[in-house]
Amino acid sequence: MNDRYDNLIDVEPVSGQRLAVIIPALNEARTIGDVIDRIPREIDGIDSIRVIVIDDGSRDATAEIATQHGATVVQHPRNLGVGAAFAAGLEYALRSGADVIVNMDGDGQFRPEDIPDLIAPILTRRYGFVTCTRFADVEKLPEMPRIKLWGNRMMCRLVNAIIGGNRFTDVSCGFRAYSRDTALRMNLFGSFTYTQETFIDLAAKRVSMTEVPLVVRGEREHGKSRVASNLWHYAFRTSSIILRALRDWRPLLFFGSIAVTFSGLGVAMLAFVGWWWFTFQQTRPWTSLITVGGVFAVMGVAFAVLALIADQIGRSRKIQEQLLYMQRQQAYARSGSELDRAPPLRENLIEPAFQATTI
Repeated sequence: MNDRYDNLIDVEPVSGQRLAVIIPALNEARTIGDVIDRIPREIDGIDSIRVIVIDDGSRDATAEIATQHGATVVQHPRNLGVGAAFAAGLEYALRSGADVIVNMDGDGQFRPEDIPDLIAPILTRRYGFVTCTRFADVEKLPEMPRIKLWGNRMMCRLVNAIIGGNRFTDVSCGFRAYSRDTALRMNLFGSFTYTQETFIDLAAKRVSMTEVPLVVRGEREHGKSRVASNLWHYAFRTSSIILRALRDWRPLLFFGSIAVTFSGLGVAMLAFVGWWWFTFQQTRPWTSLITVGGVFAVMGVAFAVLALIADQIGRSRKIQEQLLYMQRQQAYARSGSELDRAPPLRENLIEPAFQATTI
């Protein structure tokens, strides 16, 4: 960890915490066993550790191998997507009584040995969400195609602009840690991926967030990424999720931007026609711009009204989310030493209850 991030672990960590490591996996039989075995079994401040593998419809022996290596396996009968698998893992971890939750991939790109560094800011209670960054430290930059590096940077700039401020250097990495309170507050809707949406959701709820630079393998050793294997498809799907999150959490900005755009175009067209009439005493050949400009101006006003209505709905949503948070606290209340007592098991989960809506 470089000097920029050293102050994240200067505070004395809390003790007696329960850690759950969730690993969404799809056809990772060749790597899942090694990933599980490399997860530290003793971490300062952590009393118990449980590994939860979400088998998202694998056609190989991922579930069997994960069980043999001591993990709890939650199985989807079909592939539901990374976002849905993450939601299922989050639900199971909360139900198991975890205080700290780590999410990582099962393909071996992330180093399980780095989990103590990743959760250190959580254990100080200074942060509720910690993400690994691949790009903050030039000495730890992973090898990847330039187009992927450029895409990551553009996505990072977009998310930083939405949440307000240039704060993060990596918003797409799946190696992350959450406090229990943060996990209870999260509401994600994207079944394809969850990485960027998480930032927008937690920033809107004013959860304290930070990033820790860690070494990550740039390319998978086996197979292809099921999320970013096609860059243009990935960009389209993630952009859709981000725009919907922006619509939900910053409706004034979302609809207001559309209103300003239409109003600006409409006023510009009408102003141009007015100038033309004063100069040449006629509207031809721009007569049609009067109609088009008028329509654009009316649409701008309509979107402005919609922005105000959406903002009012957004206020109600915040109240509803707070009520949902309190209900989850009660629903996932821990009873005794459930995490320590429960043996590794395999469950079939048709749909994750933690996430009721998918995109």
